[in-house]
Amino acid sequence: MFRSIVITIFALLALSSARAERVAPEQRVQLADPFILLHDGTYYAYGTHNRNGIEYYTSNDLRKWHYGGIALHKDNSYGTKWFWAPEVYLIEGKFYMYYTAENRICVATADSPTGPFKQVEKVSMLPNEHAIDNTLFIDDDGTPYLFYVHIKHGFHIKVAELERDYMTIKQNTITHCIKPKQRWEQVEGKVNEGPSIVKHDGLYFMFYSGNGYTSQNYGIGCAIARNIRGPWRKLPENPILQLPGRLVGVGHGAPFYDKKGDMHYVFHAHNSSEKVHPRCMYITRMAIKRSGKEYYPVISNRYFVPKISK
Repeated sequence: MFRSIVITIFALLALSSARAERVAPEQRVQLADPFILLHDGTYYAYGTHNRNGIEYYTSNDLRKWHYGGIALHKDNSYGTKWFWAPEVYLIEGKFYMYYTAENRICVATADSPTGPFKQVEKVSMLPNEHAIDNTLFIDDDGTPYLFYVHIKHGFHIKVAELERDYMTIKQNTITHCIKPKQRWEQVEGKVNEGPSIVKHDGLYFMFYSGNGYTSQNYGIGCAIARNIRGPWRKLPENPILQLPGRLVGVGHGAPFYDKKGDMHYVFHAHNSSEKVHPRCMYITRMAIKRSGKEYYPVISNRYFVPKISK
């Protein structure tokens, strides 16, 4: 029953997909692996794009965006290249940016969401492990956890508890979460990456990307757990977002709430059906729904295209 309800809802969303506004390529927000922070009435978008560090955009309405510059410059970071997948959180009056550089997970801090973010000790959080795509989750009891992607024999997602400095991983807590087992996750490479966590009514929902990012069949899946360390159960209906409208290569997004408290999902897609780069940012609605005793996630295919405003 649960499975049929979810499939029906996904089908209705797909059929109701509206044509997105046409936005000229030069007006699109060129951010891959995007993340949106709402702070003091302003939206801040961060992502993968600049070879010199992590850049950001600002918006008042999610549709028109202004380029802000580089929030984290490579002079103030670990590594000198491959600056990917930033996420920014306000914790106890300080902004923490979790990001990837040179296939290592890192964290930098600033007094403002625009930076300048700096990493005082230029070391990675896991010096001996190739890892990317770290995301922070602070549970109801205040315990901080870091989810990240371990790269070895494919891309696997792990979780670890952090010390209360929000920077130091408790090594003895590292736990495996999921690995690419579903067929759609193995079309081009064996990949589970880009995790983000939402907690709803005691359940943990992990949204993640599957398949290689260069594939047009890159997509979004979801796994659910009752304990943050698992076991995690992938939805058999995965992927829950793939090839919406005209877009290909859809993935590596993050949930966020707008000023009204409504839930959205920001993600990237390929530049076109012919070109992967530069990837661009898109936004859609999402929700956690309930049917009987079961909860399930819904991400709408009716996305809109943020554009750069002069």
